[in-house]
This record gives sequence, C-alpha cells and structure tokens, in this order.
Amino acid sequence: MPLYDCMLLFKPVIRKEGLIELVARIGKHVYSRNGVLTEVKSFGKVELGYGIRKLDGRHYQGQLMQITMMATPNMNKELHYLNKEDKLLRWLLVKHRHIKIGASEMEDRQDESSRVTNNRSLYDESSTDEEEDDILGLRR
Repeated sequence: MPLYDCMLLFKPVIRKEGLIELVARIGKHVYSRNGVLTEVKSFGKVELGYGIRKLDGRHYQGQLMQITMMATPNMNKELHYLNKEDKLLRWLLVKHRHIKIGASEMEDRQDESSRVTNNRSLYDESSTDEEEDDILGLRR
C-alpha cells in the first residue's frame, strides 16, 4: 500500500473536539479499507496568503493538520466526501513516491552502504594536472 499525506485546513473557529472528530472519522474510513494511520500532526493556527471564501465569510487564518497514512490507491476518490464538510476550508491528498516499506527497504540500504565512493576533495593538493585531465577525458 502506498503512503499518503492528507493535509487538512480547518476554519479557525472550529474547536479542538471538532478537529479530533473529523480526524477520527477519516481514520475509521482508512481502517475500514485495511489502511493504517501512521502519524497525525497539528500545526496550529496559520496565516493564509489569501482569503478563502466560504458561505460564512472570507477566512484569512486556518488550523492546519497533517495525517500520514498507508491506504489503498483509490483512497483519493473515497475522500471526496470531505468536499461537503463544513469544518474544512481545503484538503489535499499527496502520494509519497518511491517509498519502500518492509524487508526490501533493508536490502536496498545494505546495497547503498556497500558502494564505494571516491571521497577526494576539490582542494586536495596531492592530485596533479594529469590526473585531473584523465578524469575530465582531456588526455594530451
């Protein structure tokens, strides 16, 4: 299952209980589809770069939360019920690319650590002009 970040921008007047209730509802939805919430972060109140207009007025602040989850690929379509949520100003679902979870990740890390790299400094005095020409392919 891919890893997703769901960014939620709530109206600034929503109480903490309302935030928790919506996050719990999203978590139950993900869990019912055999997904897992891995992290929930709250960034508190944030100033917005522009006002977001809703039926109850224009909002220049919001409460920002991030939910990280492992879920099925069709989770984006299933979360569209958030468009009708009165507590939210905006929401966004971002998929993490090239994230490997499990035993294959450990194998890749071992492969990367076994690579030999050339750790020469640009200011290494021991290198000669001939070596530099060989590296650049400028043999005389």
